[in-house]
Amino acid sequence: MKPAVLAERSLIAAILNGDYPPGSILPAERELATRLGVTRPTLRESLQRLGRDGWLTIQQGKPTRVNDYWKEGGLNVLNALVHYSENLPVDFIPNLLQVRLLLAPTYTRQAVEHAPGRVAKYLDDANTLNDLPEEFAAFDWHLHRALTIASGNPIFTLILNGFAGFYEQMAASYFMQARARQVSHDFYQSLRQAVTQNDAGLAENITREVMQQSITLWETRPGDRP
Repeated sequence: MKPAVLAERSLIAAILNGDYPPGSILPAERELATRLGVTRPTLRESLQRLGRDGWLTIQQGKPTRVNDYWKEGGLNVLNALVHYSENLPVDFIPNLLQVRLLLAPTYTRQAVEHAPGRVAKYLDDANTLNDLPEEFAAFDWHLHRALTIASGNPIFTLILNGFAGFYEQMAASYFMQARARQVSHDFYQSLRQAVTQNDAGLAENITREVMQQSITLWETRPGDRP
């Protein structure tokens, strides 16, 4: 892995664990490069990328300031956060599920409108699912990704791709509940029927209902949350 990437990841970890909290000033370039074990040109490359993504504010002749990344960060910050699950706030996943509640019904409706045959073909595989959390997690991820692609709007796919890996990790924990697996199994069957009827509005409503149910099931599930 390139030294600039390693330095970038080290700085993100230090920001998230509170070594460099929002509003603080990073050490001088020479000192910071020494701490990270990289050259100053390599450090500058890392800082520029972090500045571009919203982690830092870099101004010529002024100290580099750590931003409030929740307010000043972009999609790249969100994508990076999912790789540091130990530093995520407790409401991160409920908030993420709320965003899915807003997005999933729309991209599902558009997918049924634009490519019902493709959606139906993918949903046929739901009939072969074994009643195992990891199988449901993998299928659910690929289904939602397939729906974003079939929607015809690539921005949906780009947003979802930012959560690759983390989505399945979260879903595997969610699908430990037998009730969650049953709700999703019923959803896949109902969605398949809506696609067969070429009823995009029904597909949208079905998706909205199950996305809302998933929030309730997540918040009431037993055990530790990742």
